[in-house]
Amino acid sequence: MNPALRILRPGPLTTVQDLGRAGLGSLGVSRSGAADRGALRAANRLVGNTGCCAALETTLGGLALRACGDLRMAVTGPPVPLTVTGPDGSTDGPLTVPTGTTFDLADGAQLRMGRPTRGLRNYLAVCGGIDVLPVLGSRSRDLLSGLGPEPVQVGDELPVGTGGGVDPVRDAEPTTGPIHGADPIRLNLILGPRQDLFTGSALDLLFGQVWTVTPASNRIGLRLSGAQPLERLDQAERPSEPMVPGAVQVPTSGQPVIFGPDHPASGGYPVIGVLTVAAQDLAGQARPGDAVVFTSIGTDATTIPVRPTSA
Repeated sequence: MNPALRILRPGPLTTVQDLGRAGLGSLGVSRSGAADRGALRAANRLVGNTGCCAALETTLGGLALRACGDLRMAVTGPPVPLTVTGPDGSTDGPLTVPTGTTFDLADGAQLRMGRPTRGLRNYLAVCGGIDVLPVLGSRSRDLLSGLGPEPVQVGDELPVGTGGGVDPVRDAEPTTGPIHGADPIRLNLILGPRQDLFTGSALDLLFGQVWTVTPASNRIGLRLSGAQPLERLDQAERPSEPMVPGAVQVPTSGQPVIFGPDHPASGGYPVIGVLTVAAQDLAGQARPGDAVVFTSIGTDATTIPVRPTSA
């Protein structure tokens, strides 16, 4: 029997994700891939996979699965309860395993994931990677375009590759950084390329007030709400431009939207700035109700590429 993961419970949303589809912006295809790329890479390192191997991305936990074959696994991201039971539901268990470490799941054994106490997304990697059929060079599910494998459902059997290819990491990986504490999530932002379309007071408000993540957020975009909206110099329509992950677009409401991995390839609202790569990972862990503040780390008029081939 080929090794596989049999899904017993998918949780609120579990998808297959790798590092995405780079370089297809000219075809109108966004990158997609893991919302927290650092956590995905860490999970793959733990089990001896290359960084681009596909894993499971869970949202608010709730995943339960059974091993078909003896498997080595790791879960990264924010701390989350992980319980392992033997094939008969009681042998040597239940055993609690920590996030950010490698563990073995014997043939027929079950893994159950609780709900993270902070953060939003966890990554479950298995040695050999999730070996579903790639689409345009990636196994990632893009929720906007519908590319890639469907979100996992009860009864799915996800095939596992035959080998990791590199030595696994023996030490525990750190969990995702300091978010969901008493202080707001701090996101580093590079201003540009359209900050000149906003009033000076709008730039002050961007960095000077606390924003709240709204329930309308998902992998496509993180929608924020602030007490005072950002004011544009004019409300004229603008030509559509190519977009990148982490772009902070400001629609006519004046409430910013942070583009996630499944963002549209282009958009007509002005982009006031773009998050750094590390800040994109933090944004990928923000859940509705979290407080967010932006920190300026400079201005770069070339933040958004002028040709969609780089989107």
